Amino acid sequence: MVVMFLFFIAGLWMADGVALLVAPERMIATLRQSLIVAPGFIKWGGVAALLGLVLLFGTRGLPYQPLWMVVGLSMVAKGVFFYAGPDRWRLRIVKWCLERDVIDYRIWGLGLCALSVLLLDALGWGKGL
Repeated sequence: MVVMFLFFIAGLWMADGVALLVAPERMIATLRQSLIVAPGFIKWGGVAALLGLVLLFGTRGLPYQPLWMVVGLSMVAKGVFFYAGPDRWRLRIVKWCLERDVIDYRIWGLGLCALSVLLLDALGWGKGL
């Protein structure tokens, strides 16, 4: 069951990464619109924290273990901050993130794609296992 969630995380990273690489302007415009329509959307950070815990505990014994620890802890910290952090700080960070240059989003997209491929490799995807 945990392996399915890890594949799910890899799929999310790949989908987000490709979207940021191919159409960063559209992706950010859609995110801005979503935040205008439903400002509580940002409170879904708890899901990121939960997926970070899955990554932390589900990748034990897999290759690239230090990477998964750092990424999992980062996901938990980000998720807890967006769920329970002060509104003033949270809104400033979201505003800063939404005002980045297009190349910044593409670099994040490339990083997400790389994380996805590394997680799929660690899970043995494509190795006939």
